[in-house]
Amino acid sequence: MNGVTIKLGYAPTRRSIFSAPDAIKYRGLTKEKLLEMGVELVDIEDINSEGLLYDDGDVAPILEKFRREGVNGLFVPHCNFGTEYVVARLAKALNVPVLLWGPRDERPDENGVRLRDSQCGLFATGKVLRRFQVPFTYMTNCRISDPEFERGVRDFLAVCNVVRVFRGIRILQIAPRPFDFWSTMCNEGELLEKFNIQLAPIPMPELTEEVKKAKEEGKEVQEVMEYCRQAMCVKITDGELENVAALKVAMKRLAGKYGCKAIAIQCWNALQGELGIMPCAANSLLNEEGIPVVCETDIHGAVTALLVEAAAMNEVPSFFADWTVRHPDNENGELLQHCGPWPISCAGEKPSIGYPLAFDYPGAVEAEAKHGELTICRFDGDNGQYSLLLGNAKGIPGPYTKGTYLWIEVKNWKRLEAKIVEGPYIHHCVGIHRNVVPVLYEACKYIGVQPDLYDDNEEEVRAYLRGE
Repeated sequence: MNGVTIKLGYAPTRRSIFSAPDAIKYRGLTKEKLLEMGVELVDIEDINSEGLLYDDGDVAPILEKFRREGVNGLFVPHCNFGTEYVVARLAKALNVPVLLWGPRDERPDENGVRLRDSQCGLFATGKVLRRFQVPFTYMTNCRISDPEFERGVRDFLAVCNVVRVFRGIRILQIAPRPFDFWSTMCNEGELLEKFNIQLAPIPMPELTEEVKKAKEEGKEVQEVMEYCRQAMCVKITDGELENVAALKVAMKRLAGKYGCKAIAIQCWNALQGELGIMPCAANSLLNEEGIPVVCETDIHGAVTALLVEAAAMNEVPSFFADWTVRHPDNENGELLQHCGPWPISCAGEKPSIGYPLAFDYPGAVEAEAKHGELTICRFDGDNGQYSLLLGNAKGIPGPYTKGTYLWIEVKNWKRLEAKIVEGPYIHHCVGIHRNVVPVLYEACKYIGVQPDLYDDNEEEVRAYLRGE
């Protein structure tokens, strides 16, 4: 996994009747802090002599610059009261996530004069952004040195990454869904019309032909085989391992050919007749590299994986799982399991490549995942409505089971179980070893998806986002 860099358009604002020198001062102080944090900025210091947004005539050149530079988000510090209508015009035209914030005001001087009134301006700008129907993120009115500032900026960068990824999703669909999996059907046209989510469907023979080419070329396949021998306990034959490696190489090449960032594969049972293996280990290898691969042609599952990894700034791989059975001893425990596609770094032990629970073909990874804090998530929809089921869990001890697995505990399993059964969700979910619930919750306002918190803790999440 490789982290990503998000580029912020930096457009600090002021209003003419308040102190311009103090606004310029806070423009500089805020920028210094952001650069100290390693944030990549595109500023407006070449647009006017103050480097501040307050003149309506500057909106067009700022917009042109931000578009040319490809900014992923807009940060509008209110260095004094600010000019709310130019902020709204720029934000509306730019159409990226917007972060609204202002530094706390000083006490009035001995003559009762206030220099900035930044907080008051935030109230005005929030209202005008609503009039313009521009969604925005609000970071509490705090000092630059307060921990809420850095936390809020970093969370906003992650929100920008989720939105950036969501607006450019293209998924490689390898063969249709298995006949028996009616639950994983999706509405391809609706996904395109509502969200610009694009699919690149290919038939199974195109995949198997690419596998054949990879084996004939040999070098890359041999490198993958050697990696498997070092990273895992290989309990299958060399010929079977060669097929696993060739499948991994082939899927990666096809994803690149069609410009896809994730893959949804049929996985059974036509593939077994062609290659004699399960694709799980090949999926695991790609998942480890940051190319999510999900099973049973679950397009919504692939979307979910992209979202949760984006929320973690592409620093941590996700894992695709089934909700399966209740924990035998814990009333709020549940087993997350799948045949073996989870990334190697999720494992709490050295994984093996062997045989899955329900099939007689080799090529599945086996390992219990690491415990610790988790986010569990599912993007899904039907009948024209889409939502994002999300919440937290923690890994707990439980009985051994085949495949890649993790027993988890949630706050209220019965409430979560009802949500899954009543829908629009299914038995598939995506987990990640990081708490990204607040980031995903906030990102939903920008991508047109309804957040659905299974912990029933919306006020807690909102309080965190406010900086409490």
